[in-house]
Amino acid sequence: MDERLFRLDGETRVVGVMGWPIAHSMSPAMHNAVLRDLGLNGCYVPFPVRPGEVRQAVRGLVALGVRGVNVTVPHKQAVMHPLDEIAPEARAVGAVNTVVIERRGLETVLLRGANTDVPGFLSGLHAHGFDPRGAHALVVGAGGAARSVVFALLEAGAARVKVLNRTPSRARALVEDFASPALTSGRLDPETLTGEAAAAGLLVNATTVGMWPKVGASIWPDGVAVPSHLTVYDLVYNPVETRLIRQAREAGAQTVDGLGMLARQGALALDVWVDQDLEMDEVAATMRWVAEQALTHGERP
Repeated sequence: MDERLFRLDGETRVVGVMGWPIAHSMSPAMHNAVLRDLGLNGCYVPFPVRPGEVRQAVRGLVALGVRGVNVTVPHKQAVMHPLDEIAPEARAVGAVNTVVIERRGLETVLLRGANTDVPGFLSGLHAHGFDPRGAHALVVGAGGAARSVVFALLEAGAARVKVLNRTPSRARALVEDFASPALTSGRLDPETLTGEAAAAGLLVNATTVGMWPKVGASIWPDGVAVPSHLTVYDLVYNPVETRLIRQAREAGAQTVDGLGMLARQGALALDVWVDQDLEMDEVAATMRWVAEQALTHGERP
């Protein structure tokens, strides 16, 4: 291996991820693998930032010359406050997962926030041949991930999006925030889920149901076949094949796993930090491979 790929010097472009806790994140391994492959003088560092210290952390990143960071739980909302610009999708979703620290001359610094979960989700759909335009979609969950999914689907021209949640008031609140005639809500129960899915083209699990270590769980009820015409998109990526994905695949439905979205949103973030055009499919494929290897070898982030 060329030792130049591992150099660290005064020209090294430092990027990273901040969250609390952060030791579980696969992002450093994913991004550093791509930086090495591209021969870029850069490194990606995990920054553990305690709740309540986000503003100080951002000031520190600026002072140290860091070029940008990904932002993960629990800071996706708090990080919005010290930023100068927030992209429309991030403002609509109410969360920033990527910060760009841009210097203009010696004195001026511009802090820009974006949300790459939105295009990352859509690129995963397109990669599997599903066009959301005019589609009927069913989204399970009403948290931050669901907000990104709903915004993405509405922006892509979905004709109807229904949000189901075990606590109906949370689903109603999400619908009220977006105020779209294409958007409705309902209670998540087996009868409603299977009934709505029969008329939908896309089912998205935007909850943590099925995530390790509770890998036996699924939003889909036992003893009921997943409609074969559905595209089933599970945002859970650990394990890569969740029980929901397995249920859908065994029924002949098209499936999209969450690892692709993780890799694609990471690739989109890296693209805004480097000064060259990236082959996004190749970058995402490398990031996915690194994450898949980590999960396969028993790392459970």
